[in-house]
Amino acid sequence: MRKYTPKDNVQKKAYYTNRYHVVPSVPTFAVESDEVFAKQLEILKAKVAVKSAKIMLGQMIVEINAEDNFIALETLKNECDYAMLSEMSAVDYLAKNGNFEVFYQLLNLKDVKRMRVVCRVAKGQAVESVVPLYKSANFAEREMFDMFGIVSNNHPFMKRILMPDDWEGHPLLKTYPLQGDEFASWYEVDKIFGKDAREAIGPENRDQAKIERYDTKRFSRVGYEVPFGADISKGETKTEIEYSKTLLVDYTKNSGKQLDNRK
Repeated sequence: MRKYTPKDNVQKKAYYTNRYHVVPSVPTFAVESDEVFAKQLEILKAKVAVKSAKIMLGQMIVEINAEDNFIALETLKNECDYAMLSEMSAVDYLAKNGNFEVFYQLLNLKDVKRMRVVCRVAKGQAVESVVPLYKSANFAEREMFDMFGIVSNNHPFMKRILMPDDWEGHPLLKTYPLQGDEFASWYEVDKIFGKDAREAIGPENRDQAKIERYDTKRFSRVGYEVPFGADISKGETKTEIEYSKTLLVDYTKNSGKQLDNRK
């Protein structure tokens, strides 16, 4: 009988775990312990519902409802001086909590404060685009859609940014295999040569650590240039590289010339 392996997190690769090691938790502080954060939290609570708020590693982490993301960030930018969106993305918690965690990392240069705004988004649920507030969200929201499948409504150009437009799946989902799925292993072969050439070419090798010594399509090694299609079954012979002696210059302290008089 085939051994069952869970499919909710195929990207998890824990080859060795110390069962006696306890991961230390990050200390959490109340928002009231910081006067600036406490004031900003009151301003935010007047506009949207705040589900939780705490201070960790010197920054305030605020959780809000997904439908309030635009109003919350607009309030923090206009009334709390969080003028910079340094990062935004998502985390796949579908197997654990049944949703994604979308986060916005904000920076206040006036008070030198950082704030992380997070919201929970269900699979298939969209969020409002914050590009009108922060231009840096343009590519970040496209990447979030490309990697997780989370759509940002009213985005000026909502399409994939890294993967091809006809790619199937979203690579940063924990249900997506690290080396790609069946579609990924045949994508370039089908695109370039067609599906009829699958048997002759074979699936793509998506293991970056694999080295194919006798692949004549590789970049040539200096001193061991191999013509395309050459028979190297009996080994590779070393060739003299004359051009390297003409191109490489040994610079010393006396190589440069200093002008006697400035013009």
